Amino acid sequence: MAENGSGDGLYTNSDNQTPPTPPPPPQSVMGFMLSNKVEAGLWLTRLFTVICTFFFFIPVIGSGPHGFYQRALISNAATSALRLHQRIPNVQLNMAFLKTIMMEDSGHYLFFSLIFLNSYPITMALMPVFLYALLHACNYTKAVLNIMGPTFLQFVRNLIQKLQSQQVSVLRFVACTEIFIMPTIVFMMLSGRCSLFLPIIYYRFLILRYSSRRNPYCRTLFSEMRMTVEYLTNKPQCPGIVRTLCNKSIALIYRLAPQM
Repeated sequence: MAENGSGDGLYTNSDNQTPPTPPPPPQSVMGFMLSNKVEAGLWLTRLFTVICTFFFFIPVIGSGPHGFYQRALISNAATSALRLHQRIPNVQLNMAFLKTIMMEDSGHYLFFSLIFLNSYPITMALMPVFLYALLHACNYTKAVLNIMGPTFLQFVRNLIQKLQSQQVSVLRFVACTEIFIMPTIVFMMLSGRCSLFLPIIYYRFLILRYSSRRNPYCRTLFSEMRMTVEYLTNKPQCPGIVRTLCNKSIALIYRLAPQM
């Protein structure tokens, strides 16, 4: 009995001490996604854009690549709309709100998706959509992989790391693609594969990209290409007719560019 009493007393003393705080339970992927539904929605639409673009280039399933072309643009439009909701949550039906949307890069790519959604499939038009979706999905993908385990799909982590290390090169390539889509659709218009209005509408998109506040790569590429052409045409080996044509083209593009 004495031992039982002594044991009860020891138990009472230890019970009065503050127990250690238990570690938090491991978070599930579903719980992580539900904690921020908009970010999860952006990640899923971007992944869907990447998948549809892949099946457009490599049509191993489905009836044809045109369906995947449209799905990729629709998914990109959904991504842009969600991103606009994050940036501008309060919707207003006035011109000032529309101008605010057109100042956002997400608004530019919502416009981009609508331009090419019902047009003849243009392979180049999917490159900016695909690369932006792939690049912007990286951080969220790494967070999901960390929840699954520190070494889960290590090769995917390595690919993400390499892609992020080349971010500037990717953005420059996207800007270059956006610029060279313009002569492509002009050629398509002359060959009868698109309407007269498509180059005019796409010209408005290029102006938006040139005036972007957050992404200067389109302006940078235009400037670098102008300096390269001027350098080459000023060489004595350049024929006079080529020099004159290039100088007139540069002057025309300069007049069409918005004044910053």
